[in-house]
Amino acid sequence: MDKCTMPIPHPMETSCGFVLVNYDSVLLLQYPQGHWSYPKGHVEGEEDHFQTARRELKEETGINEVEIDSGWSHRTEYTFQKKGKPVEKQVFWYIASTNQLEVKLSHEHTNYLWLSFDDAEDQLTFEQEKLLLREARSYLNPAN
Repeated sequence: MDKCTMPIPHPMETSCGFVLVNYDSVLLLQYPQGHWSYPKGHVEGEEDHFQTARRELKEETGINEVEIDSGWSHRTEYTFQKKGKPVEKQVFWYIASTNQLEVKLSHEHTNYLWLSFDDAEDQLTFEQEKLLLREARSYLNPAN
């Protein structure tokens, strides 16, 4: 019998996060590697996506007062290298709003900014996340 020649799948990581808004501002976090993104993190145990996103937001920013808009979600996928091996990652994104503007950064980040949607799009590092912001903005402001 021939050996199977199908490729071995790469490990898949799952994270969840928020496009966090305060009226017309969006929160971005800077990572030590220099890139800017939204608050997000890995699913732990039996958490659902909202629980993961809430926990990660609190851990990364100290923000715990959010209202989740359950009418919008988005999924992104990408591959990155971890210890020299490719890892596939999927991130489930949700929109949440807050009036809590004070941010207490965790050790995972070096800076944060509350920016207008236009400035946030310019500040974001990855094209997928710029597209994510445009889609979230269209959902929140359908007339624009």
